[in-house]
Amino acid sequence: MTMSMVEKFFSVNYAQKGELFEGLSIWKEEKYQNLQGTFPVISLSFANVKEKSYETTVQRICQIVTELYNDNRFLLDGDLLSEEEKTYFRSISMDMPEVVATMAIHRLSKFLSQYYGKKVIILLDEYDTPMQEAYVNGFWDELEFFTRSMFNAAFKTNPYLECAIMTGITSVNRDAIFPDLNHLEVITTTSEKYAECFGFTEEEVFASLEEYGLSERKEEVKSWYDGFTFGSKTDIYNPWSIINYLDKKKIGVYWFSEDKVQDREDEKDLQDTVKAALQQINAKKYEASLIEKGIPKEKIRTYGFAFQGKQVLIGDRTVIV
Repeated sequence: MTMSMVEKFFSVNYAQKGELFEGLSIWKEEKYQNLQGTFPVISLSFANVKEKSYETTVQRICQIVTELYNDNRFLLDGDLLSEEEKTYFRSISMDMPEVVATMAIHRLSKFLSQYYGKKVIILLDEYDTPMQEAYVNGFWDELEFFTRSMFNAAFKTNPYLECAIMTGITSVNRDAIFPDLNHLEVITTTSEKYAECFGFTEEEVFASLEEYGLSERKEEVKSWYDGFTFGSKTDIYNPWSIINYLDKKKIGVYWFSEDKVQDREDEKDLQDTVKAALQQINAKKYEASLIEKGIPKEKIRTYGFAFQGKQVLIGDRTVIV
């Protein structure tokens, strides 16, 4: 939701859409109004990069990057790009070499900056989801090198970058994944900017591990998911990650989720919002890729997460909790 809001505020694709922010605090000052819709924005998410091997993970990331290039094919018109740059642009594909892929976001930043005459903003949601899968499935070292190369080019040595936001549950300097990104401001849930939360306590997580017969995994889970400490000094664990971990380790279940803020005009309560979130999952056919791989439907779960202020409701196709 935050990433979508930022994109709609800054992106040139939403120019003249200031009415989205009318009545909000940011719209009270003219200097901020003048920023709305004035930046080229590269927005992508790794939320669905949940592959079981290094090769398919890289291919999935390449697919996401290819979609970005397809959305910006207008850059090929005219003489803005050189012939070499146009050749590079057309080489972007799901099966592109890694040396091309790791520079793709950097070079798209350059092309967009040239076109609009302004540096770009990059929004990367759930940057660490591929790394979580790599850790669980044993190809961490390979993916770490690929990811470091891509992120270094996109965020560290990118002269066309105005600013960037990366979201995830893992600190960017964890296990020295990104030691070169020393100019990033790491905003975590221990920051004063985050005063309230929801999630699983460490006690709840450890109890769930025992129930699943995974008591020996406590230190592994704590090391990787590393609960966030809030003002109460209680470690809070991300619920999506813990549910996913337990399902995969115990019974090989795969799951998708959809987050949705309550629309009070169309949804009477959070149960309606959960149902709407589940309908979005069906409409987007998230399960299709797993079914194509031969994974039985009974091993695929879908969850709808509904939000309204501090209230959160989680439901699947059969139960709401």
